[in-house]
Amino acid sequence: MSTAPGAHPGLVGGPIYLDYNATTPVDPAVVDAMLPWLTTGFGNPSSSHAYGGPARAAVGRARQQVAELIGGPAGGRIVFTGSGSEADALAIRGAVTADRAGRRHVITQATEHPAVLAACEYLNERHGVAVTVLPVDRDGLVDPDRVAAAITTDTVLVSIMHANNETGVRQPVEQIARVARDRGVLIHCDAAQSVGKVDVDVTALGVDLLTLVGHKMYAPKGVAALFVAPGVVLRPVTGGGGQEHGLRAGTENVASIVGLGAAAEIARHALAAGEAARLGALRDDLARRLGDALPGRVRVNGEHAPRLPTTLSVRIAGIAARRLLDRVPGVAASAGSACHSGVDSPSPVLTAMGLPAAPALETIRLSVGRWTTLHDIERAAADLAAAAAA
Repeated sequence: MSTAPGAHPGLVGGPIYLDYNATTPVDPAVVDAMLPWLTTGFGNPSSSHAYGGPARAAVGRARQQVAELIGGPAGGRIVFTGSGSEADALAIRGAVTADRAGRRHVITQATEHPAVLAACEYLNERHGVAVTVLPVDRDGLVDPDRVAAAITTDTVLVSIMHANNETGVRQPVEQIARVARDRGVLIHCDAAQSVGKVDVDVTALGVDLLTLVGHKMYAPKGVAALFVAPGVVLRPVTGGGGQEHGLRAGTENVASIVGLGAAAEIARHALAAGEAARLGALRDDLARRLGDALPGRVRVNGEHAPRLPTTLSVRIAGIAARRLLDRVPGVAASAGSACHSGVDSPSPVLTAMGLPAAPALETIRLSVGRWTTLHDIERAAADLAAAAAA
């Protein structure tokens, strides 16, 4: 079982990889777990004969592994989907369109992932659902009191992310969930960037729905999951054969689901062994080295808020992020969010935090992960600082 840094075959001979928030390398142990289901274990989990049984059991085992990672309670459901965006859509569109009371109001906040905002926009355009998008403060935090004030008798759902994909800022989900539940409102949490990197417990958070994503936690792309709390009713976004508790039709991608389950088990052991603290120390060392090398020019976005240990959103005054990264081909990182790559405009997340256009365009996102070493940090900091000083 892989839980410690070392050479990953996909990283050998390449640039220093500091873009784990965009995607993670698939853990070799995850690949090993998947291989039988790409070769001999080809059966359809819905088949009742001898070939279907092992596949069905493998999917069930993965469901249990994911539930154990996030503290899923008895009676809760893990629904496998093809992406985090699909899981978000199922949670948001599914909850609102299934609401027995016919309520038609959703609350979210300005720095959510585009998948959440798109699902809300869909409900507004296609179903006339009112959407309240709450502002955030300069550190990217939404105020639970604003959530409470926005809830009306027509509110069915609040969707607030666990941690931002660009800044790593962690929202006060537990407080917001208490507010929502006290008012009889469902709470959805997109935890794509958090699960597997920090402890995430759905019971402690108090959420009804939670999204997690395979390729953010060392599993393959194209697989994700939605936790659905006991008693929560959703309307499927994709109808058909009734797979996944009747909530997501389509024959299950057994190999990738097994991979997600294996990744969840590896993450659970890694977190217990102190992986979050190790990565947080690397992130802080990177910030310190950049600050020391470029005095007065380095600012961390969201520095006063709780943040993921993996994520450093940092602006270096005097040089545009894309220009800086072009000068340092030996470091693979993102200018702002990877979701906006190639678009030379300020990140909506940073502008929502009140950052003017110029410093927003100077922001780079450096994210560490399982195979990041102190040597990587030393080299990356030196190369970035030299390029910024040139």
